[in-house]
Formats: sequence, C-alpha cells, structure tokens
Amino acid sequence: MSIWELLLAFVVVVLMLVALLANVLVLMCFLYSADIRKQVPGLFILNLTFCNLLMAVSSMPLTLAGIIYKSQPGGDQVCQVVGFLETFLTTNSMLSMAALSIDRWIAVVFPLSYHSKMRYRDAALILSYTWLHSASFPIVAASLSWLGFHHLYASCTLYSKRPEDRTQFVIFTGVFHALSFLLSLVVLCFTYLKVLKVARFHCKRIDVITMQTLVLLVDIHPSVRERCLEEQRRRRQRATKKISTFIGTFILCFAPYVITRLVELSSVVHINSHWGIISKCLAYSKAVSDPFVYSLLRHQYKKTWKDIINKILKRSSINSSALAGESHNRNLPQLNE
Repeated sequence: MSIWELLLAFVVVVLMLVALLANVLVLMCFLYSADIRKQVPGLFILNLTFCNLLMAVSSMPLTLAGIIYKSQPGGDQVCQVVGFLETFLTTNSMLSMAALSIDRWIAVVFPLSYHSKMRYRDAALILSYTWLHSASFPIVAASLSWLGFHHLYASCTLYSKRPEDRTQFVIFTGVFHALSFLLSLVVLCFTYLKVLKVARFHCKRIDVITMQTLVLLVDIHPSVRERCLEEQRRRRQRATKKISTFIGTFILCFAPYVITRLVELSSVVHINSHWGIISKCLAYSKAVSDPFVYSLLRHQYKKTWKDIINKILKRSSINSSALAGESHNRNLPQLNE
C-alpha cells in the first residue's frame, strides 16, 4: 500500500468510529429525553441518525476493505446489497435534511399555525415519502444489474459493467442525482433563505427597540451600552451562521462526490482514483457532521447528554463507594482479631 492509500484508509477508520459514536449518542439522547421525543423534528433527526448509523456499519467497512485489498470485498451478492443500502441511505439522509428545513421554515414563517401544519401524522407522511423516493432508485438499479464494486471509489455503489447499457445508465444517473442531491439542495436553499429573511426582520425590530432604549437611558454605564451593542451584533450573525452551516456542510460533503459521478460519465475527463476515494470520504463525512450540526450542539441535546454522562459517572462512583465500604467492613473483623 502506498502512503496515500494508508492515509485514506486511516481517514475512513476515523470517519467510521466518530460517526458511530456521535450517532449512538444522538440515539441515546432521543431515548433518554421525553421532551426530545415529543418534538416533531425528532422524527426526522431519528431517521437521519439511523441512516448515518447504517452507513457507518455497512458501506464504510467495505470501502475500507476495498482500499486495503484493491478489489471487491466479499461476493457479488454482498456487494449488491451494500450498494443498494448505500444508494438508499444517501438519498434518505438528503431528503431527511430537506424535511428538517421544511419543518424549520413552517416553525419560523408560520409560528401560529405550526402545530396544526406539522403534526406527528404529517411528519410520518413526509418520512413515508422519503422512504419510497429513496427506495425507488436502488430498486430500479438492482433490477437492471447496475449495482456493483466501483474501483474508482473503492465502494459498492451504482455501477454498470455492460457497455451496451451506457446511455441508459447515464440518463438514470443524471435523473437520480437531480431528484436526490439537486432537489434537496433547492429545498434547503429556499426554506433556509426564507427563515433567514424572517430572522433578519425580527433582528431589525429588536435593534430599533434596543437603540430607543439606549437613547432614553442617558445615565447608563458605557460598559452596559457596549454589551448591548455587542449582543446586537451577535444576534445579527447567529442566524446567518446557522443557516450557512446547514447549507454549507450539505454542499461541501455531497457536491464533490455528485460532480465526480457526473463527470465520470463522460469518457473525455480522466479522474484520479485517489480523488474518487476522497470525494467518497467527503460524502461519508456528512454522517459525522450531521449529529453535531442538527443535534448535539443544540442546548437541549447538550443538556441531555451531559445528564446521561453525569448519571453514568454518579452510578459508577456509588458502586465504587459501595465496594469500598464492603471491603472496609470485611477488614474490621480481621483487625479486631
């Protein structure tokens, strides 16, 4: 193995371990907190978490084996099953992110009617659509034998070995990425830009009230005034940073892989195998970033996983104290003798 292959194998191992740990922590928070389970967005986050976990235990290990052995890991049937799962899970995670953006759009733009427009039943219908949409493409690919090991990405994924199917496969691949990556990106941009517009409008209203208050309070201390102005600046940037993170991570992780898959269809451009694996690793990195972007860095999830850790540490300290007490009691009769 070359130094590049060792480095790429190490990156895949790190992505796999971090994705497993982070997504398991999100799942633990969901199971531990009743408040998180009551929220409608929790269903979308739960679906996204399961997609990321399945990706970490199915597709990533085979990619790691493909990098190490430079050949198809396992038999054809195993590779086809993993390719089916990879196509399904990637599409499902993209559509789950789009569903989360729609939920935020309704909550911010239509706050008074949010609970009537986004109920558990509505969320279940949206999830049903994402599953049907996501399953349709790998089902078609499996029926046409377009799932297999692709050496460029060292992965079991969409792949056509027959030259006579080239035109149909090109059309299928273009439609697949248009109705998964591009559709989700359009929904993300539309909904989050609407949310940003409303957030900026509210920030302007708060800024006007803040400035009027500062003008009226003549005797206010300069440090208090400065803190108010600093909070004003932070408030303007907060929504922009969050929305930039949502859209930016989606584009950064998925766009290189999707563009590479589309460019690969034209026989004019030669794609380096190392870049193919790097673009695949970027797509895998979305399973690592999602738990932090959508869950673990939010206040409610922070509080929950801190409570879980404190509960585990408290229980372990109680057990150690009990063991110490038992050993002390056993030693007392010996000392008395």
